[in-house]
Amino acid sequence: MKITGIMVYYYFVCERKLWYFLNQIGMEQNSELVSIGKILDETSYDREDKGVLIDDTINVDFIGDKAVLHEIKKTKAIEEAGIWQLKYYMYYLEQKGVKDISAEIDFPLLREKKIVMLEDGDRDVLENVIKNIEEIAKMDKPIGVKNSKICKKCAYFDLCYV
Repeated sequence: MKITGIMVYYYFVCERKLWYFLNQIGMEQNSELVSIGKILDETSYDREDKGVLIDDTINVDFIGDKAVLHEIKKTKAIEEAGIWQLKYYMYYLEQKGVKDISAEIDFPLLREKKIVMLEDGDRDVLENVIKNIEEIAKMDKPIGVKNSKICKKCAYFDLCYV
């Protein structure tokens, strides 16, 4: 099973959302917030070559000067998931023999960025995350509702609460 960056991102956001995604149940096309995020991604950093697909598995928003991986996010609401998504990209590339990778999350609306480092303990965390994603993919039904403050803005809200 190919583990993508979006799978890792969804794993840290909500395992239920990940299950829907893994089972090709998509709700993003109906979400205004997702559309805004896509527009932000398309219009920010327009001098960069965006959407760098590697091995048909990871899709980096863009690779900047000195080979720095960049991920563009609208807000810091689920910053931790974005951090782990980038750590997964670094881990994935490291497994392919690429060394000394650096990364940043860019928040263009906030005019901020956050440097992301892959630390020793992160590799163990990511190996467990990969195993857990594979287990979630085998489940017959989604995990229970999370009831988080971010649920109300989620594209999958209706599937979970209606």
